Amino acid sequence: MDFDEVLKEVGSFGLYQKVIICSVLLPAALPCAFHAYSQLFIAATPQHWCRVPELEPWTQDYVQLVKNLSIPRNRHGAYAECSMYARNYSDIVRYLEYRPPFDLIRQEAEDLLKLQPESARIVPCQHGWHYDKSIYSSTVVQEWNLVCDRSYLVTLALVIFGVGGLLGNYVFGYLVDMWGRRPSFYAYLLLEIAACAASAFAWNFSVWLALRFVVGLTVPAILASPYVLAIELVGPDRRVFCTIVSNIAYSLGLVVLAGVIYIVRDWRELSLAVSMPLLMLFSCFFLLPESPRWLMAVGQTKRATKILKVMARVNGVRITRDFVERLQHRLVTTKAAESSATTHYGILDLFRGTNMRRKTLIITLIWFANTSVYVGLSYYAPALGGDEIWNFFLAGAVELPTYVLLWPGLSYFGRRWILFISMLVGGVACVATFVFPKITLLLYCVGKMGISSSFVVLPLLASELYPTVVRGLGMSFSSVVAMIGPIVIPIINHMGQQMLALPLIVMGALLIVGGFASLLLPETRNRNLPQTLEEGEAVSLSILLCCCVESSNKKIRPGNRPRVIPEVGAASVYHRVESSSSGPASCKVVCSICKKEMRTL
Repeated sequence: MDFDEVLKEVGSFGLYQKVIICSVLLPAALPCAFHAYSQLFIAATPQHWCRVPELEPWTQDYVQLVKNLSIPRNRHGAYAECSMYARNYSDIVRYLEYRPPFDLIRQEAEDLLKLQPESARIVPCQHGWHYDKSIYSSTVVQEWNLVCDRSYLVTLALVIFGVGGLLGNYVFGYLVDMWGRRPSFYAYLLLEIAACAASAFAWNFSVWLALRFVVGLTVPAILASPYVLAIELVGPDRRVFCTIVSNIAYSLGLVVLAGVIYIVRDWRELSLAVSMPLLMLFSCFFLLPESPRWLMAVGQTKRATKILKVMARVNGVRITRDFVERLQHRLVTTKAAESSATTHYGILDLFRGTNMRRKTLIITLIWFANTSVYVGLSYYAPALGGDEIWNFFLAGAVELPTYVLLWPGLSYFGRRWILFISMLVGGVACVATFVFPKITLLLYCVGKMGISSSFVVLPLLASELYPTVVRGLGMSFSSVVAMIGPIVIPIINHMGQQMLALPLIVMGALLIVGGFASLLLPETRNRNLPQTLEEGEAVSLSILLCCCVESSNKKIRPGNRPRVIPEVGAASVYHRVESSSSGPASCKVVCSICKKEMRTL
């Protein structure tokens, strides 16, 4: 059975698919974009300096004077954030009380410093901190003083958020294939909105951290479910469209998030602003269908037939008795659906066959590199200097031009080489920041464009390689392992505070390794999706250079010539060869151009 042939009967990309994708699945990318990166600004660390209670009356109007009196400078001339002078501030206060405002501004404490010993002792902050509120009126860091010896808690919050994503992906992999695409999406969406909104009312850091962990459970899964549903509703020739527009929606979500942050600068209000509007997605609950491909794979042919009839009617296909009979005949031409209805698949099914095991490991390695670098570069944006909100906006906007090039590229050049080139260019750009530090911002943008391109191609390639019965499980497994990256990357970025290029070098090396690994995967352009584990195992790995090798030196008897059976799909580039000779049945893979056996790994 081939569901793509069934889709041709009802319309593989008609009005029905266009309405569902544009009105439901594209807006569904917003929750992931909002909640994945809003924490960067909810827990932003503004400039701060030690608080001196004696100088408090002058802090608001004479900040520069207070800093000069109480805060030492480092070798670059910047004020220290975690240390202060140990002075007799009572004497300084008595002097300040009798000085007119003009003199206070003009002198900037030059005379006062002469009253103190030149070798004033420097000590850690004793009475808390003052925060610069010119950018953020309030953040988690300001609320609970997560600076200096407690600054590691900000990084810990990102790590906990990543751990939540790892665990959530693991659970989601089972739910999406057990419950279906639609129920899983809305269950996670409700949990995400409730946890993020509740975090706005957290009364201490521990409660806020626990709620952010719950949000982290849902973020990667929220993005995967609509995407899987989209590609399962359309034919092979429209998967590129779904992938491109899905990523455009995600990038636009990042740009919109920058606009929301520009307007809302209080962390509690921001938590509500990125969560409560998403309740509008529940208005589409009855409009969004379950995936008929999944329903058919698990044996629910009646529900699948009902959805396909609606799809055909909306797409303008005339529904006659002959059409219904033909459709039902296609749905029951194999026992795969009946056996799948009573079969529960697990992680081990991804590793039972040799080809499936190798493909799973390679996809997971590449997914780990992509997730680590994409999240790492997004987290790294504020470290570029300048306006943090503008940097984040730029990091999201720079992704959009890449999709213009990817759209025709994926259709004409395929998935594998586009993935390789994108990862290689992005990796080289990141590593080059060590050699050319003066153009770090430019190289950062090139690296962000490269990783954005590869992040578009990888889910598309993976979804076309994993069979339907384990597609959600396989993609979630790869995502689970990949989520180790966002757990480690914040630590690497934190270590890079002393060496700005260190995180970029690590991320660039990951991209280069993953890029070369992608050359081992087979091309999937215009090929039908595998439905069962057997069909997935039949698609072997590719090689780096040449696909063709000389056949065995054994001569084939005239009466026993192999019978070439084309694979499903008009644009297939390789075929199965079944030997008609006696003995155990064998299956080879040959090139459709030169008719020679392909080398498999």
